[in-house]
Amino acid sequence: MTNIWRLFLLLVLTSTGAACTSLSGSVRPVPVMPFSFDSAVSRQVIEVRPAGGVHPFQAVLTAWDYRQDAWRKILGPWPVVVGRNGFAPRGSKREGDGRTPSGVYALGGAFGERNLIATGLAYRQVNADDIWIDDPASADYNRWVKLPVTAASFEYMLRPDGLYEMGLIIEYNTSPVVPGDGSAIFMHIWRDRGRAPTSGCVGVDRWRLRRLLNWLETDQNPVILLGDPG
Repeated sequence: MTNIWRLFLLLVLTSTGAACTSLSGSVRPVPVMPFSFDSAVSRQVIEVRPAGGVHPFQAVLTAWDYRQDAWRKILGPWPVVVGRNGFAPRGSKREGDGRTPSGVYALGGAFGERNLIATGLAYRQVNADDIWIDDPASADYNRWVKLPVTAASFEYMLRPDGLYEMGLIIEYNTSPVVPGDGSAIFMHIWRDRGRAPTSGCVGVDRWRLRRLLNWLETDQNPVILLGDPG
């Protein structure tokens, strides 16, 4: 082999190696779900875990999507807030305890003040006579009903503070309903830019909640994983 050919091959091998090094250095690893979840159950998972911050109500949200035979991170991690007393261990959530239930729950659809929003979920507009019963003694406990009612306690779905401008229903304690085990668990807009806790729901920035609603699809059977499922 002549010296010219040796030089040519050296230049080719050097440039090829440099190109490979540059390419591999520019490719970022795809985040993989850090826990096991059966894609036959759901192909969209919203994960909400404690943030380990100063306050027990500080949490972190990450959204996962199952496509092309693998789980991939779609949204997050985002700061969110939960109940003022953090997460209740699985099976220990009680009405009025200020805790968010731990576990994996289906999403029962979206709701909001507008007549329509962009989401792949079933959507229901809230009106002035829409309420959610939180009276454990009521036959309609943990149900969305309309006024008038005889229940001693309930909350309006059309709120003056705008927290329910849009939201998601978390199917906690809905099938069957156990009186006193907690009610009205939603994902909704947070208060005071995330500096205030909820009473047991998950609070999210308005823009990020809208992105979640845009992403979620009923036919993917979306679920939410809260705290430590146990």
